[in-house]
Amino acid sequence: METRTKLTVEELGRKTVEEFKQAKKYPIVVVLDNIRSMNNVGSIFRTCDAFLVERILLCGITPQPPHRDIQKTALGATESVEWKYEKNTIDAVKQLKEEGYTILSVEQTQNSLALNELKLNPDEKIALIMGNEVDGVEQNVIDISDKSVEIPQFGTKHSLNVCNSCAIVLWQVMCQYLK
Repeated sequence: METRTKLTVEELGRKTVEEFKQAKKYPIVVVLDNIRSMNNVGSIFRTCDAFLVERILLCGITPQPPHRDIQKTALGATESVEWKYEKNTIDAVKQLKEEGYTILSVEQTQNSLALNELKLNPDEKIALIMGNEVDGVEQNVIDISDKSVEIPQFGTKHSLNVCNSCAIVLWQVMCQYLK
């Protein structure tokens, strides 16, 4: 029978915060468009750490570290992942476009692309826009995005928690970078 013993912390080869900061990142920026929940923000920080994301932009009403409720779910990822606050999501997205990022709003829209159909160039720089827990990505942000992508869903609910959505989308994007 195959051995499936859990790995120890040492065997996992986790990076220190300093090693993380020095590591080559994937060219992904996660933009949080008016996220309300500090727990969601912390969880997204932790997910971005797991996937070596370049940075996070916290926009509008999105809470910023340091805060105990963000730290509770981030588990220190606010120290490793680079982040910046931007008052206005539109200005942040316009700046990312100028820097050569492809802007992907994660939202259900007319003509949105199913996430499993998303094809990326391995050299492409991506900005993922994650929207507010109630209202989603602002329409004016969708309007200036290059594409909208949605996670196919098959039940009675057609929405997922923003941190779950972020993790799913980042994994799909990472699968393309890892090919």
